[in-house]
Amino acid sequence: MLTTAATVSGVVLLLSLKPASGPAAASAAGTAPQATAGAQESPQGGTQAAGAQAGTVTGDATPTQYGTVQVRLTVSKGKVTKAEAVQAPKGGLSDQKTALAVPKLNQEAVAAQSAQIDAVSGATYTSTGYKKSLQSALDKVKTSAGSSTGSSAGSSTGSSSGSSSGAAQARTVTGKVAQTQYGPVQVRITVAGGKITRADAVQAPKGGLSDQKTALAVPKLNQEAVTAGSAKIDAVSGATYTSTGYQQSLQSALDQAGG
Repeated sequence: MLTTAATVSGVVLLLSLKPASGPAAASAAGTAPQATAGAQESPQGGTQAAGAQAGTVTGDATPTQYGTVQVRLTVSKGKVTKAEAVQAPKGGLSDQKTALAVPKLNQEAVAAQSAQIDAVSGATYTSTGYKKSLQSALDKVKTSAGSSTGSSAGSSTGSSSGSSSGAAQARTVTGKVAQTQYGPVQVRITVAGGKITRADAVQAPKGGLSDQKTALAVPKLNQEAVTAGSAKIDAVSGATYTSTGYQQSLQSALDQAGG
């Protein structure tokens, strides 16, 4: 009887302890995952904020003899996608010169991706002020990109930055002016990875019959320069002088680019 009584008492104790541990464990298990899920939300929000790297940069206002010039750039993924003059000379003849020069300067800034652009004939002061403000905007873009790269961490980020900087080595080089019997010829090339990716004649013979010959020859010469990757290109029939001047200026641009 003593043995039976002891056995019954042990069973009763076990049954009374089991319900107490079950709900407590279930409650603890439910609390821990909720705390973990809350901790995961913060890094996700941080990544999204760091991913936005497009925006506008405004250069310094540059005073000129006829008024102030200031340039604003739109930059995406390290490249200038849009350029505009938020300030330019106004009043009288300045209105005409601004209307003539600024669109060309905006276009040149995007094409060159630098402040090494040609002044617009007849708007030298505006062009000079534009280039100075453009350069200051580009400097701000570089400073911003440098600080962003420096703040990034992790080996994967480092390798990505390295590949991006390696890919962003395209540059624009303008050859020397080649004088011909019918006018000057000057060639600008864009070089990336040691290859010519674009060629343009920023100067070519003008006036009378020269306009027709330039319109005929220059597009062909530009295409040949990119295809050949050198100044060894054929002269365009009927535009020998222009072709020769083009080749000379192209070669000087290649010499500057180291190709």
